[in-house]
Amino acid sequence: MQITIPRARLRVALFAVMAIVASAGLAVEVLRPIVGLKRRSGVVPLLSLSYEQNVPTWYTSSLLLACSLCLAVIAVGARRAGGFVKHWWILSAAFLYISLDEVVELHEEASSWIELGGAFYYSWVIPAAAVVAVFAVVYLRFLGHLPRPTRNRFLLSGGIYVTGALAMELPLGYWAEQAGSNNLGYALIDFVEESMEMLGVNLFLLALVDHLAVQGWTIGFSQAAPEPQAAAAERAP
Repeated sequence: MQITIPRARLRVALFAVMAIVASAGLAVEVLRPIVGLKRRSGVVPLLSLSYEQNVPTWYTSSLLLACSLCLAVIAVGARRAGGFVKHWWILSAAFLYISLDEVVELHEEASSWIELGGAFYYSWVIPAAAVVAVFAVVYLRFLGHLPRPTRNRFLLSGGIYVTGALAMELPLGYWAEQAGSNNLGYALIDFVEESMEMLGVNLFLLALVDHLAVQGWTIGFSQAAPEPQAAAAERAP
């Protein structure tokens, strides 16, 4: 028996879950001052997009891990086809790292290297932006070899993710320095940032799934066929 997941249903499921996670995170922040929800316990730290190691964090980390696995599968296929194998593997490793970083916040350590203020209150964005710029230059030829629809989807999803993860840290950092992080304004800016990250990763994952489909891969679950004697016993009255 084989159960295959149609790509259309996968797309609907991914965006539905994203909408639920993002909406729940926004709702608890909006309702917190209205109904007096506790900030250190209960649903706020569990669902808020401004907290770490909670439902939104694990959700995004799982998506990034799924991207890493898809990239690894594509890399295996690229080895047979002889096309940009190292690039696919490096992408897979990068997404694996980002998935881990989403949970343990390794990037926050970079803020201690440079102490700035204002929009660069979260100064880790400076080395991160440099890494992204180098990555973009190195991968120009790789992007050029991709089919145009796949390349456009990669660029769109990557642009959305980077805008959320890096660019939105600038107004978030400015607000945090001026007004602190324990307020609705901070939560709303962070909601936009995290939602853009989720959207970017979802779009990239769907682009990878479609790329795998072009290569003949399908997403499904299979069950080993029963032994002939067992199958005959099941059919017997």
